[in-house]
Amino acid sequence: MHPKDPKLTLIVTGGTLDKDYQTSTGALVFSETHLPDILRQANTTLAIETRVLMLKDSLEMTDLDRDDIAQACRETETDTIVITHGTDTMADTALALSENAELSDKTIVLTGAMRPFRLGESDACFNLGAALMAAQLAENGVYIAMNGELFNASRVMKNRQKGVFELTV
Repeated sequence: MHPKDPKLTLIVTGGTLDKDYQTSTGALVFSETHLPDILRQANTTLAIETRVLMLKDSLEMTDLDRDDIAQACRETETDTIVITHGTDTMADTALALSENAELSDKTIVLTGAMRPFRLGESDACFNLGAALMAAQLAENGVYIAMNGELFNASRVMKNRQKGVFELTV
């Protein structure tokens, strides 16, 4: 298989992937996106345009935020998009994007991490790599790439007890 578009857009919205440990309070907070570090470590040769839209915990994500994400997807010049997103409401955002008819000619893959990249032992790099590959190879549509699997936006949920994403019936 050959990638369909040599260039893709990476839209950053926050989530655990981009959180950092604040030593003074012990809280997980946002300071900046860690995507440049992840992409540098991966030694990727892809033509990636990175756009930081927001740095937000997905539990605080609103319908207005989802509208902003959809607008950012519509405005991209590429048809291949990866979105980093918090895992708690990732399936909600993916479903909202999949129901947007104006995005039907694009391939959009959401991904994130269960553990912050900066804390080590994170699934962030693996999930991002899987999402970048999936975005190049999947048919037009909206997907979630997590745990080494690619899920259709309309058939996925986060199993909080197991800490993984699963197909829904």
